Amino acid sequence: MRIKKGDLVRVVAGNDRGKEGKILKVFPSENRVIVEKVNLIKRHTRASTDVPQGGIIEKEGPINASNVMLVCPNTGKQTRIGKDQLSDGSRARVSRKSGEMLND
Repeated sequence: MRIKKGDLVRVVAGNDRGKEGKILKVFPSENRVIVEKVNLIKRHTRASTDVPQGGIIEKEGPINASNVMLVCPNTGKQTRIGKDQLSDGSRARVSRKSGEMLND
């Protein structure tokens, strides 16, 4: 998986197509991600100390990582992610559209 927590992504497939949000959590073993304000699900909860009111709570559900694309911070367009070798031997993520290095 080349996307990380904190990346800004755009949903390219599914009911929430076109929405943008920040990645809140990544599940690499399941190839799924949780994106902020995307794929909202309703959960009926009983009143407890954590949720004194109880009732119906909306929260984000996981979506497949193949359904999101990174938004390039330089161009603002969706892009694929590549890897480049730096002069010191380490590798860095780069935007395929602009060729610029991404913040890690």
